[in-house]
This record gives sequence, structure tokens and C-alpha cells, in this order.
Amino acid sequence: MRKQLAGAVAALLLLTACSGEKEKTAPTGGTVKIAVNDWAGYKASAAVLSQLLEKELGYKVQRVELNEPQSWQGLEKGTVDVIVENWGHETEKKNYIEEKKVAVSAGRNGNKGVIGWYVPQWMADQYPDITDWRQLNKYAHLFKTEKSGNFGQLLDGDPSYVTNDEALIRNLHLNYKVVYAGSEKSLITAARLATERRTPLLMYFYEPQWLFTQVKLAKINLPPYAIGCDTKTRKIACDYPPYLLDKIVSKKFADAGGKAYELVRNFSWTNDQQNAVANDIVNNKMSADAAAKKWIDANKIVWKDWVPR
Repeated sequence: MRKQLAGAVAALLLLTACSGEKEKTAPTGGTVKIAVNDWAGYKASAAVLSQLLEKELGYKVQRVELNEPQSWQGLEKGTVDVIVENWGHETEKKNYIEEKKVAVSAGRNGNKGVIGWYVPQWMADQYPDITDWRQLNKYAHLFKTEKSGNFGQLLDGDPSYVTNDEALIRNLHLNYKVVYAGSEKSLITAARLATERRTPLLMYFYEPQWLFTQVKLAKINLPPYAIGCDTKTRKIACDYPPYLLDKIVSKKFADAGGKAYELVRNFSWTNDQQNAVANDIVNNKMSADAAAKKWIDANKIVWKDWVPR
């Protein structure tokens, strides 16, 4: 009888141990709310991260389409857990991270960001000094449009994007006017048409961006960036800083996000990797999820260490 009882106890302990191990390694579950900003590279990052959260860890993902300021506000409101690709936003960092303490940085996402002014390469070939900002007034007449009136047009994207362009024009005494195209798609269309039709275009643009693999653009050399030159927005008269893009999460998610937070923190990929997925979304007409799955299936060696076990 004692042997039977001991055997039963041993079996129960073994079952409990196995159940405990299973519970330890099982997906945590829950919902992760990821802000999705309106440019292809961001959508690529959000889609890959979402797929891994869902397929590898068993979470549900809610992708919330917002602009950059709204995404930061969502961290405080509880409508956003994760911003995958943050472009600087030092004012928001001070407000939401340092002062309100409702958000934290989750480390760099691996992308190296560049913002600047560009012209089609054919213009740089035809006017060799046009990439020197000091010569831009000489060519302002080439860029006049109905929207810019008597000034040359500088075409920007969405007004919510990170931009110092109105201050730069004013402080560098350039005879130009910022005109907002409204979206990344509109900027890309303008760049393509200006290249194909050889029409003048001065535009705000950025990297990482798949378009650079298809259209040749020349960057304008603005006054060199130096630490602190962009501290006071009204007085900015220098180029944009180099951006080591990072991820921002809500403090609540950082504290209680479990394996989901670990995956977000570990997520880091290159400009080329992001561009490959973004290119499939835009040019190969794939859904963001289909493009992400294609990349995930082909690149397990890249992402396997992101996933906590």
C-alpha cells in the first residue's frame, strides 16, 4: 500500500513538474497595440513585428493607424503600447518619458535615418552647383509652381512628419515656400515624374527608403549639423541630425508586457532589410502581412534571436 501511495505521489509530482514546465514555456497571450505611421518603411517594421508576436508568441496585435504626435499621445492614453520607429522627437521624449514618466525607450531598432532636401540626379548633372544651399536662390525660378507663387517650391510630405523646413527657409534667407504634398506616396510620385519627365523638383525626403534603389536623387548640402544647432526651432539654420532610430513603449507595457516586451526590445534590423519588405508592399503590391511573412520565411537566421524562449 505504501509503495502504491509513493508511486502515486511520484506520478503526481512528475505531472505537476511537467505542467509547470509547459506553463513556463507557453505563450503569454494578451493584446499588443502597435502604432502604425503612414510610410512604407514603418509599415514594414510593424508588420514583421506583429507577425512574430502573433505566430511565435501567441499574442494578438492591434495595429492603430496614427500620425507621429498622435502615437505619443496614445502612449499616455493607453491606446498605444509600441512605437516601432521613432525619429528623434526630443520634445516628446522630455514630456512623456522624463516628466510624465508614461513612456520609456526600448532601444534602437537598427535603422539609420537621414532627412534632407533632394533634387533629381539629372538636375545635379545639369546644374553642378545646385546641391550647394548657397546657390539655391539662383535656381528658385526653376521650382516655382501655382502653389508657391513667386517663390520656389520645397515639397514636403505630411505636415506631421519631423521637419524644420519652414525655419530653415526663413533663417537661411531662401526664396522658397514649403508646400505639403500630404503623404509619402505623393512625394514618391513627384520624384518619379520629375525624373521621367525631367521637370524641376526640390523635395524633403529621407532614408531608409526603397525609392533610392529605383530613382536617383541628389542631396542638397545644407549647413552642417552640430550638436545643439537645432535646439531652438525658430533659430534652426543647420542640416538635420543623423538619426539612430529607436523604439518607444508605454511604461505600463515595459513593466507588464512580458515576452512581448522582450521581443520588441530585441527587434533590430537594417535599412536594407526594411527596404526589402517596404518594396514588396509598394511595388509588388503585396499586403503588409504577406510581405512580412515572405521576409520572415526567408530570414529566420536574422529574427530567431529576437524571440524570447
